[in-house]
Amino acid sequence: MTATPELSELAAEWRKARLLYPLYAALAREFVIELPPCGDLEAEIDAPPQESVELARQWFLDMDSRIQVHQLRQFLQTTSLTSDEGLRELLGHHLGKQQRSDSDRDKVDFLLVQFFSHCAPSRLEDSDVDLDYVAQVLEPVLGTFDLSVPEWLQPIDEILEAANHCAKLNDLLTSGILEKGRKLKVGCGDNFFQPTAMVAFTRFSFLMRRVFFRLLHQDLNAIVDGLRQLETRGVRSLDCRRAQFSADEPTSRLRMICQSWKVMFHAEYSSGQPLKMLVDLRSVVDSALARTAKNAANKQPLTASSAPRAQAAAANANPAAAPEIIEFEVSSASPDWGQGSSEGHKPDPDDGTV
Repeated sequence: MTATPELSELAAEWRKARLLYPLYAALAREFVIELPPCGDLEAEIDAPPQESVELARQWFLDMDSRIQVHQLRQFLQTTSLTSDEGLRELLGHHLGKQQRSDSDRDKVDFLLVQFFSHCAPSRLEDSDVDLDYVAQVLEPVLGTFDLSVPEWLQPIDEILEAANHCAKLNDLLTSGILEKGRKLKVGCGDNFFQPTAMVAFTRFSFLMRRVFFRLLHQDLNAIVDGLRQLETRGVRSLDCRRAQFSADEPTSRLRMICQSWKVMFHAEYSSGQPLKMLVDLRSVVDSALARTAKNAANKQPLTASSAPRAQAAAANANPAAAPEIIEFEVSSASPDWGQGSSEGHKPDPDDGTV
């Protein structure tokens, strides 16, 4: 009497495995993850024996233990292999685990935001992203449930409000706002996997991602506009050693670099070095604008690079004035953003720590 349901369950599991296998195989190739391929899945067998299903199940678990969340993020934000169905099955795969690690939590956190972003309209207003709407979009993976928000999730709106008041990307990265979001997720333990909590954190991460990239592109535009304004004041080069460029960097080249950054950051994923350079370059350009404006007001002769060089030298003499900026995905330990980042965790727009 139980044979048919068991066979049906195995067949359903195998269908899901065949859907997920191309994603995992491509991810393994991209990041050179050394694990032999799953033979029966590689051969696309339609009706394998139970042993093959069990071997495939173990293969996915072995892959999950090797895949880092930042690799999953980079892959899914740059590949053309994903679909609503693929993301839904990938989420179901991680949510269906009986034992979940911190890495599983971070992957589910990212996948929920990715699924929501994939399904939600591109021109969705922030004000429309309320809990009811997020729960509706996530219903295919989370089902229906009571949406009563527990008290321990109340700080989410306060953190989002503080983030929306940031004027520059560097304000967001060094204020400690992002670390509060991360601590809230980590501190809730297994309660993170309550449906209401996952809906609340999906909304939080989606809106935080928007704040992050809004500030990022705002900084890029400010740099380009500032460079053009400096050129009208006769400045043709800047000392940009603080931003890891040369001591006599042509403004025309800096504008070209900013245009290339706009294309790179459009994919909502990048390595940390360009991000650090962008934040530091905004500081250099802002300082140059302030200096040249003062010189123009005093009608003093303008030396193109002397003032910015003095500013950069002062920053080098006082490291606290130029905090280290690091990449914004979860990965290995590296220098902090300042007091707003915990050791071993890199800011990330999807978990509220950008």
